[in-house]
Amino acid sequence: MTKAPRKGTRAIVIGDSLAGMLAAAAVKDSFDTVEIIEAHDVPHAPHARTGVPQAAHIHPLLSGGAKAIDTLLRGTIAQLLKAGANQVPMTTNMVYLSPEGWHRRWQRDTHYLIAASRDLTDSVIRQQVLKDKRIDVHPHARVITLLGDARRIAGVKLRAADGSEHDVSGDLVIDASGRSTRTPRWLAELGITGLVEDHIDSGMAYTSRIYRAPVTTANWPLINVLPDPALPGPAAAIVPIEGDRWHVSAYGPLGSSPGRERGNLEDYVRSLRHPIVADLLKHAEPLTDVTATHSTANHRFYYERLKARPEGLIVLGDAVAAFNPVYGHGMSVVTQGALAVRKLLSAGISPDFARQAQRAIARPVDVAWSLAVGQDILYPTTTGKRATRADRLLHSYVSRLSRTATGNFRVATVLTDVLTLEAPPTVLLRPDILLAAAVGPLRPPLNGPALTAEERQRLQTAGVRLL
Repeated sequence: MTKAPRKGTRAIVIGDSLAGMLAAAAVKDSFDTVEIIEAHDVPHAPHARTGVPQAAHIHPLLSGGAKAIDTLLRGTIAQLLKAGANQVPMTTNMVYLSPEGWHRRWQRDTHYLIAASRDLTDSVIRQQVLKDKRIDVHPHARVITLLGDARRIAGVKLRAADGSEHDVSGDLVIDASGRSTRTPRWLAELGITGLVEDHIDSGMAYTSRIYRAPVTTANWPLINVLPDPALPGPAAAIVPIEGDRWHVSAYGPLGSSPGRERGNLEDYVRSLRHPIVADLLKHAEPLTDVTATHSTANHRFYYERLKARPEGLIVLGDAVAAFNPVYGHGMSVVTQGALAVRKLLSAGISPDFARQAQRAIARPVDVAWSLAVGQDILYPTTTGKRATRADRLLHSYVSRLSRTATGNFRVATVLTDVLTLEAPPTVLLRPDILLAAAVGPLRPPLNGPALTAEERQRLQTAGVRLL
């Protein structure tokens, strides 16, 4: 008779963030109960969560992450779409100006992104997770320390809103508390040292606003205008989200990005390499204030490298690695990490489960980290790491691939595989891709944005005139 996988009694998740909810979904079948500890209110509708200032900026969910979410929580993506989110095929519905030129809108069905506000995404996932009666949320409670020792974590000590403290035992503790994580300090208090961390900051500033779109956003393309890292300048994207709204984010080097003042965002996008974003916003109605942030640094802890670490503790999400939001990988990396944890647990809780899980969580982090840092270190304003000759050589090759992708379907497909986290960057070194890069684009460059005749007609009907 096959022995049933070993289960645990209680798992404790610190934080009801997206990472926390997905962590609960990943472990629920392997524990009798899952307790989520949250320091703030827990919204029950698509409202902003306290402690998530980045929610004001665009949050695309790439297909690599969306597929992982549907594996963890079957039907979630369908629920998001039902709630108004848009599924944007990549590159079919992307109007994309890369540093190397305008990309074609290749007809494809394999890659996509889910375009929605972060509040809606969080709300739908939270509702899906909390349907399970084994999962409970405790708001207004803070974890103040870990229970156990350097060999094994046995739970947490909580402080309630009234100041009272009590212990909660657990077979597994998952820190999903985000950038404010206290796990490094807690480990140090247990005598565990040697945790390596990186902090690489390009100095970018990010500014966002939500608008009423002059056209319906169903089947509307994502607009993205990028700068060249060798010539730092402004960039902006328009993401079609629920409610016929455009979520607009613009970014640029510190000192040359727009502030929070009303009207600055619209003026700023006039300095982009192409006027399409400014022309579209001229006919859009602002619905929110302008939100600005300078929190775009890449920060990572290498828990998987610790020689001595306690069992019973894993770290997930921004508490492990936070990326420059410009690249849109954060939510997808969290989801892939949570799915990796569930796959490990399908065989039961092994004696070294936490070590294995932390290594599995690190794999999608590695991919996104290499993509984000590989770009950010090229900016002259970047601190924490400088580009080496090898880094610049690699960037030159990727730039050549991007130029080739403007006129080569195969290369465009492989680049999209990597950018949506559905394939590792090593696929860019396949012999056929190396050869394609040497040959270059097979079609002539486009002279402007590849809007379809139907899209131009919709704009004309709405009174929108593009220069």
